[in-house]
Amino acid sequence: MGKTKKTEAPVAGLRRYLPLIVIGVIAVIGAFTLRDYISFDALRDNREALIAFRDGHFVLTILLFIAVYVAIVAFSLPGAAIATLAGGFLFGTALGTVLNVTSATLGAVVIFLAARMGLGNRLKDKMDAADGVVAKIKKGIDENQWSMLFFIRLVPAVPFFVANLIPAFVGVPLYRFAISTFLGIIPGSLVYTSVGAGLGEVFARGETPNLGIIFEPHILLPILGLTALSLLPVLIKAVTGNKELVK
Repeated sequence: MGKTKKTEAPVAGLRRYLPLIVIGVIAVIGAFTLRDYISFDALRDNREALIAFRDGHFVLTILLFIAVYVAIVAFSLPGAAIATLAGGFLFGTALGTVLNVTSATLGAVVIFLAARMGLGNRLKDKMDAADGVVAKIKKGIDENQWSMLFFIRLVPAVPFFVANLIPAFVGVPLYRFAISTFLGIIPGSLVYTSVGAGLGEVFARGETPNLGIIFEPHILLPILGLTALSLLPVLIKAVTGNKELVK
């Protein structure tokens, strides 16, 4: 019986880490094998075939697009920006944004659950039991979860996969993660989807899209404004907390 329990523990541990291991392996393989298939050149060269397929099988195209986009995000594969452009190119700005945001959120939920299953719960328990600085950081995150979640989504400099992992490691509830992801990525997705919607003219001119457009002042400043707004509750809580301490 003792041997059985000892052998069951490593097996249970391996099962816990299996989703993360699978994601890591696929991500590494995809980084070396898919760059030529999910690229701007591939989209440009196959644009007529994609449009023809969309016109003949509209619903199927939507389903396949969502499946591919979810896989790209869930397995951290290269080509998320290209997929967003393709969403705008195939479905226009409005529908394309809805599909891009929905697909990215579903993919983010997959990697969030895998990370939480593998490491998240254990890290959360350790942080809950910690003292000192770690305990203060954990308390600060817990008290301002919505603000911090929107903050890491709205800041363009935070990599998407990092914003998927951090909440899993600090014990953020799934519903908060999903809602903040869906709403938080809308501004950036809208920008890139609108660029994708205009790819027809870009292709006609033989040019490439400006993916750095999100960092131009007229776009970046409103996003930074939303970022600052997301931190407003944290600031208010800090100010009122200091007043209470003074009293």
